[in-house]
Amino acid sequence: MRIKITFLPVLLLLCYTVAQAQTTATFENIPFPVALNFRNDAASSNGVFASGNVALPNDYNTQFQYWEGWAISKETDNTTPGFNNQYSAITGKGVDNSAKYALCYTYAGTTMRLTGPAKGGVVNGLYVTNSTYAYFSMLEGDAFAKKFGGITGNDPDFFKLTVKKYRNGQIGADSVDFFLADYRSANNANDYIVNDWRFVDLTSLGNADSLVFYLSSSDNGTFGMNTPAYFCADNVITADMPVSVAEAVAAPAFEVAPNPATDVVVLRTEEAGTAAITDVLGRTVAEVLVQPGTNPISCGTWGRGMYTIRFRETARTVLVR
Repeated sequence: MRIKITFLPVLLLLCYTVAQAQTTATFENIPFPVALNFRNDAASSNGVFASGNVALPNDYNTQFQYWEGWAISKETDNTTPGFNNQYSAITGKGVDNSAKYALCYTYAGTTMRLTGPAKGGVVNGLYVTNSTYAYFSMLEGDAFAKKFGGITGNDPDFFKLTVKKYRNGQIGADSVDFFLADYRSANNANDYIVNDWRFVDLTSLGNADSLVFYLSSSDNGTFGMNTPAYFCADNVITADMPVSVAEAVAAPAFEVAPNPATDVVVLRTEEAGTAAITDVLGRTVAEVLVQPGTNPISCGTWGRGMYTIRFRETARTVLVR
């Protein structure tokens, strides 16, 4: 079963509910050798880059200087196309102008392991964007890959990130999809290639020991995908606690939009009740009486960050900028 990423509910707590702690992996703790702006070799760190409660496996071949899996970067070049600029994010920086971010190179799927209190728990989500290399390859085409949209601009091209989970050695059936580029609309004005950091909600995957990231593209050849198989990630938010469930049952539906929000977020529902809004530390920032229909909620004073809106035993996450 495939699951859309927009406004996804967390699993219901049917046995008991507890306050959640959260940890954000920012990768700012990863040390860099002097004069280097990227690290594609984690051999000195037992083969993983560790930050927060996640571990990013890295495989580096010293003989051929070849790597795959994860790298950590602080490159800022978001204007130079081509493979020689493979370690840059198109944003030229991490989330909230941070210096460092993670970069993934994958064809058959790359894992992100959960560690410490996050293992076996829920990953709230992470931010993703395109690498500069992949961005300009799709925008302009190169020696190996086509320009997205083709000569006429009408080709229904796409570049998609798919996330799944492992739990107790078994890969989950559900997945979360996020389009890093999407030219499938009949209206070319709707075509886009992501060039900023976007939050991907992963709560729908439930309890996990690790996540697996896959890339797919409409541009493929004899040896597989032609689009450069890179994406960038930052600020991975782990809930650090498993959700206890007896069984999944339907909950009253509600939607929140826009997401991200700035001054106002709108809650839409067919039922009445009280919505509680909490920050990443579990502190209540607002409680709002909700009526059936459209309910504007002022969020301009909350401050920038991730917030959870809980309404009648269901929750949604929203980013306030």
